[in-house]
Amino acid sequence: MINLLFGGVVLPNKIKCISSNKFVLLLSLYYLLVFNIPFFYMVRRGLEAQSDVNGLFVFSIPILLFLLFYFLFTIFSVKYVVKPFFIVLTLLSSLVFYSSMKYGVIFDSNMIQNIAETTQSEALSYFNVSAIFYFLLTGVLPCLLIYKVNITYHSFFKTLIVKLSSLVVSFVAIVIILGCFYQNYAAFGRNNDNLKRLIIPSYVVGSLVKYIDNRYFTKPIPYQTLGTDAVVVNAKEKKPNVIVMVLGETARAKNDAYFGYDRVTNAFTKEFNLLAFQNTRSCGTATAISVPCMFSHLNRTDYNLAKAQSQDTILDVLSYADIDVQWFDNDSGCKGVCNKVKHKMITRQDFPKACTTASCFDEALLAPLSQALLEVKQQNTLIVLHLMGSHGPTYYLRYPERFRQFIPDCQRSDIQNCSQQELTNTYDNTLLYTDYILSKVIQELDKYRSDFDTGMIYMSDHGESLGEKGLYLHGAPYSIAPDEQTHIPFLSWFSDTFYQQNGLDKSCLQDVAKKGGFSHDNVFDSLLGIFNVKTKEYHAKQDIFSQCRA
Repeated sequence: MINLLFGGVVLPNKIKCISSNKFVLLLSLYYLLVFNIPFFYMVRRGLEAQSDVNGLFVFSIPILLFLLFYFLFTIFSVKYVVKPFFIVLTLLSSLVFYSSMKYGVIFDSNMIQNIAETTQSEALSYFNVSAIFYFLLTGVLPCLLIYKVNITYHSFFKTLIVKLSSLVVSFVAIVIILGCFYQNYAAFGRNNDNLKRLIIPSYVVGSLVKYIDNRYFTKPIPYQTLGTDAVVVNAKEKKPNVIVMVLGETARAKNDAYFGYDRVTNAFTKEFNLLAFQNTRSCGTATAISVPCMFSHLNRTDYNLAKAQSQDTILDVLSYADIDVQWFDNDSGCKGVCNKVKHKMITRQDFPKACTTASCFDEALLAPLSQALLEVKQQNTLIVLHLMGSHGPTYYLRYPERFRQFIPDCQRSDIQNCSQQELTNTYDNTLLYTDYILSKVIQELDKYRSDFDTGMIYMSDHGESLGEKGLYLHGAPYSIAPDEQTHIPFLSWFSDTFYQQNGLDKSCLQDVAKKGGFSHDNVFDSLLGIFNVKTKEYHAKQDIFSQCRA
């Protein structure tokens, strides 16, 4: 016998033979007791919120979950398939378990999409000593045991009989438990709808199947062009409108001084008297959903990715109106929104001074912005700057050293191991740095006040959780997402001549901003309105600026 040393655990070269039935029993027990710790944590919270608890019902919950695992795992415990299948499933479950345990992440199909579209540098930011340790301990080590174990099988017919018997017995037991406690499960499930999303691996596997089906097997929708009749209308001769739309990343309104936060996270833009549109909501809780949604003609309630990808975006419609549209990206890409307009990704090769970490600081966007403004001709222009902003969990990598104003900050990616004050400090530093970027954008635009009517619009794609209710990061299903992940900052600045030449009443717009109540649904029509574009696709009721336009 030889030994394999793995993290202090000595594995025998050959593990005692066990039957396939015992293998499934042990695996079901492991999944129940280890991977579903987050599930039982939420079960306990749900039970604590109830005034009357049936002890037998509580006792039945782990038994029912074990039986469900046993029933499903038995189906997949087929010779020659069982080991590779459960090795892959265990590695996947280990990654999901860590994210659920430490960050409260829920892996629905939208989260799967967000993961599939992430960049390499973004993905690497989630790796840390804690994550690797959990993966080795709960994923790799059990997989080595699965690989080493010698599973014995009976003859075909005897194996079939044993398997069918196991399925029947477990199914009957499941039916008995549900029959005895149906009212309890129904009521508890209604009051704790999130529980089903925490069962590992069933929910993530279902979400993965749904994503693959939607992505690769759903029949494509015929492409629909929108706004080909778009034209800029303005009665009097005027200078071109040049707007810079700054698309924020992971900024939440709760920590922004413009929205009632008691810290000065807006030190650089205070002098510009920005309009702060209160109570603005995102379309989603992840970039892969929010960005396509906010630039589409669809509202959040009827948004569908396949449908959005099969029709023109607001950028395309503006292009039809002979508006020059450019997109500069320092994040994970435009998610297909900018495919038909001029776009450029910020790279380390182009901006080595601003790209000193795995990603680039948002200052790298200022040089291409300056060049783009220099090259603007007598043409209405929209320039979109997609920030890296406050993307976690490595918040400390999002700002240069000179912007470490709130200290001590959290200089690590396993943010759950930082104190709440450290985590808040490092996140607030990202917002302060974003505010600096906004101030530089306004200063750059102000250089051209004699040539163009200029303005800036800033809006985040979604918010972020910083440990509230045990949740970190973002990506929670919208129906249960906390306010921190959906309440976003929305700011604007326009030059005095822009107000005058575009017939905008500044005091009226200030009142509209204070009243608030907006969302990503307003972006499409508001951009049409601010550029004075006439098209049958325009809806004045969704144009934020329409009620203040002469």
